[in-house]
Amino acid sequence: MQVVLVHPEIPHNTGCAARLCAALDVRLHLVEPLGFSLSDRYLKRAGLDYWPMVDLVRHESLEACLVDLERDSERPLQERLRLFSARGGRSCFQTEFFADDLLLFGSETKGLPADLLASNEDRRVYLPIQAGIRSLNLANTIAVGLYTALDRAGIALPENDGSYAPHPDALKDVWPQDVVRDSGVQGLPR
Repeated sequence: MQVVLVHPEIPHNTGCAARLCAALDVRLHLVEPLGFSLSDRYLKRAGLDYWPMVDLVRHESLEACLVDLERDSERPLQERLRLFSARGGRSCFQTEFFADDLLLFGSETKGLPADLLASNEDRRVYLPIQAGIRSLNLANTIAVGLYTALDRAGIALPENDGSYAPHPDALKDVWPQDVVRDSGVQGLPR
């Protein structure tokens, strides 16, 4: 399972997502344009000292990201997509998830691109909220969505006994730009 943030705008949300992905050993993909730099101090702060454990990939466009992710599984890309949206779809708690699913989340102000949502209506997933509430915080949505998806896909969650032993690189001054890998797919239109 992998998490894809499409055009995230708020560094704190992305940093929180990175920390969550490190904690669950899930790859995090960022699709440009981003609303911040990977050298943003708020991004680094939100991810704390967990950046050495973040499997972070940057893509220059959504098209390039999808081409890259299509190579990851025998199952067709379309079947792997789970498009999280505040508008329509199926409740996260009634959705069937699989180990190779791709959980896509859009920007904080615009969500996922309308054309992507329109062409994948049966792949839309939402978290239930009260009427009159526009949306949930992106970092919260990613946390609930990812934990639910992993559990429903039958993927064992990490075991821990409540103790903490720091990662060997935790004391190093590691920034997001130090760990990011660029996608191998380039030159596609934005």
